[in-house]
Amino acid sequence: MAVPLTQEEMRSPLYKYYQLDIAPTPPEKAAQIMAGNFDPAGALHPRDMNRLFDDGYLPGEFGWWSLDDGGMVLANLTPMPGVKPEMFDWWFAWHGVAPMRYKIWDKDDHYYCQTRNLEIALNDSLPMKERYWHTTHDIKEAMLDGQEPVDVCLTFVPPDTIGFDPAKLKDFQGTIVCTAGPVMMSHFVRPVEGGSELRTRFWFGYQWVNGEIVRVSEFTPSDMAVKALLMHNVKEFTHLAEILPSLYQTYHNNFAVK
Repeated sequence: MAVPLTQEEMRSPLYKYYQLDIAPTPPEKAAQIMAGNFDPAGALHPRDMNRLFDDGYLPGEFGWWSLDDGGMVLANLTPMPGVKPEMFDWWFAWHGVAPMRYKIWDKDDHYYCQTRNLEIALNDSLPMKERYWHTTHDIKEAMLDGQEPVDVCLTFVPPDTIGFDPAKLKDFQGTIVCTAGPVMMSHFVRPVEGGSELRTRFWFGYQWVNGEIVRVSEFTPSDMAVKALLMHNVKEFTHLAEILPSLYQTYHNNFAVK
């Protein structure tokens, strides 16, 4: 069942996006996620995050794994035809301005999102990345259809503050949207022919402290929580890839639309 809208949201020009169908996680991927029998050689430890800059693909571009030191990692790969990396930056600055924007991203599971730092998001003198860096989003969402939504708080940070190499970032033609620990999230977007591809990693139980990755031993999610997040990630970013080119073309100069 779709998340509820206010009367004002139903009158929004964004309502047409809310009316679009959103595909569930494909059954074959859902079965693979629930089985969890992914090759352990694919697990990328956060201390090795800069391997994402290498050409080609890593062994574990999709799946979830327990790591030797007790943490966990989730990986997903989402093709994004027609999406340029700067459009992804725009989305993360733009969607936190009003809750309707989060709802159209995943109308089954996204109940609410609002930035605490509206003055930063609306500051058009800043580069688009800096309009979400150092901002905090209050979120209410469900991971799986039919689940009760939970409250989530995300603070976005520059990628060098979680361990990405500044020298590699300088030459990188893509973008990285990330949060710090104890769940280090990285949406690593690189350009490819015809658009971009999104290589997502969640590292559970780590943070960057004084120039190194530190294990936060008290933080360990359940296997079921990681499975649910990966299923949700597949669904929401597949849908975002479908709607983002149109949204960007229409609204990239309009942060005021409701």
